[in-house]
Amino acid sequence: MAEILRSIPSVSRVLERPGVEDLLERFPRKLVVEEVQRQLEQLRERIQAGFTDAGELEADLDGLPAAVAESLHDRLSPSLRPVINATGVLIHTNAGRAPLSEEAAAAMSRLATSYSNLEYDLEAGRRGRRDQHFEARAVRLLGCEAAAVCNNNAAALFLILAALAQRKEVLVSRGQLVEIGGSFRIPDILRASGAVLREVGTTNKTRLSDYRNALGPETGLILEVHWSNFRIIGFTEQASTAELAGLALESGVPLVSDMGSGLLFDDDHPALRREPSVTGTLRDGADLVCFSGDKLLGGPQAGLIVGRRELVARIRKHPLMRVLRVDKTGYAALEHVLTEYERGSFRETVPIHRMLHASAESIRERALHLAEPLIGTPLHVELVPGFSLAGGGSAPEEQIDTWLVSLYHRDLSANQLEERLRLDDPPILTRIEDERVLLDLRTVFPEQDATVGKALGSISERHHG
Repeated sequence: MAEILRSIPSVSRVLERPGVEDLLERFPRKLVVEEVQRQLEQLRERIQAGFTDAGELEADLDGLPAAVAESLHDRLSPSLRPVINATGVLIHTNAGRAPLSEEAAAAMSRLATSYSNLEYDLEAGRRGRRDQHFEARAVRLLGCEAAAVCNNNAAALFLILAALAQRKEVLVSRGQLVEIGGSFRIPDILRASGAVLREVGTTNKTRLSDYRNALGPETGLILEVHWSNFRIIGFTEQASTAELAGLALESGVPLVSDMGSGLLFDDDHPALRREPSVTGTLRDGADLVCFSGDKLLGGPQAGLIVGRRELVARIRKHPLMRVLRVDKTGYAALEHVLTEYERGSFRETVPIHRMLHASAESIRERALHLAEPLIGTPLHVELVPGFSLAGGGSAPEEQIDTWLVSLYHRDLSANQLEERLRLDDPPILTRIEDERVLLDLRTVFPEQDATVGKALGSISERHHG
C-alpha cells in the first residue's frame, strides 16, 4: 500500500497534465488547485481502504481532469434551481410556496435591471415613501384605511407586537398558541417582540367571557390566530372575530387577526369554503389583519398588514420597519398581482388560483396524453382518482378532486423511481403511496408536461429489457 501511495503525483505534477492545463485557462487557479487537492486526498483514502490497487491507479489518474472539471462545474452552478412540482401540493413550502406568473416575474425583472422611483415622488420632485406603490392599491382593493408590507408574515406579526404591545399583555386563546412552521411558535414571537403573553380559555374552548375577564390596564391588544395548518374538531368553541371586535371596541384595545393564508375574498371553491378571508375579517371588525403574500394571495414572499390608519402609521414609524422592509422587486410583484385582483382576472392569471380552479377532468385529459406513449413499456402507468392539497398552512384537510398518474416499474422500486425523477434535470418532485409513484399534474404547468413525459420515457428506455 505504501508503494501505491508514493505513486500518487504531487499537485504541481497533476497541474501539468494536458487536461488540467486546459482547466487552468477556464477556471481560477485557486479553484483548480483546491479541487485537485481534494481529488488526490479522496484517491489516497480509497487506496488506504483497499478500494484501489496499483492497476487501477493510472486509470483513476487519467480520469482526474474530467473529475475535476465536473466538480468545478457543480461547484460554480447555482444550488437553487427550478423544480417541477408533481406532488399535488399547491402551496408547497419546501418548493418555494406559490409560483409567480411570467408577467409578475417580468415586472420584477424590469425593476431589478434599472433604476426606479422606489422612494422618489416623481410628481412632487422629492423623496417619497416606498409603500406608496402598494398602499393605494391595497386600500382600494380591500376597503381598508391603510396598508403596509414587510418581508414575511412572521415578520408582520412581530412588527405589530413590537410597535403596539411592547411590555404590554397580549390576550391569546390557548387553542391558538400554534407553531406556524419552521419551529416558529406564537409564544416565542411574543416574547421576542417584547410583548407579554396572557393565555385565555382552554385548548378546545375559549369563550368571549374568557377574554373579557382577562382584560386589564396592562392589556395591549387582543390577538386572534387563524388555524392555518390544522383543525380542532369535536367539543370546541371559539369566540368569533365579530364578537372579539365588539369587545375590542368596547375596551379600546385593538384586535389583531393573523390570517396566515392570505385569501383576500370569500371563495366558494370546495377547498376554501371554510377558509376565512381578509376582507371578511376586516368586515367583521378586526382593527388589523396580517397575512402572507406567497400563499393564497399568489404573490411574492411578503407580510401584508392592513387595517386602521392610526395603527398602521405607528407600525410604519417603528425602527424594525426598515429592518424588515421589502425590496423593489417585491413591490413590483405585489403591485402586479394586486392589479390582477383589481381587474378581476386573478383566477385565470395568478398561477395558484389557476391550478386551484382547474377541473379534475382537465387534469385527467393531460394525464391521458402523458400516459399514452408509456403503454407497453416496462414503466407501467395507470390513471387513478385522487386529491390535491392546498398546502402551505392553507385550508387544512380540504381535498381537491384530481386524477393521478400512478407509476410502477418492473425493475425499479418506488423509492428508486422517485429518486430518478428527483435527481433528473430539471428535478421532478412526486409522492409515493402503496409502493407506487404518483404524479399530480394539477401542480405541473401545462408547458412542463412534455418535460415530464420525456423524463418518464428516458427512464423506461434506459431500463428496457
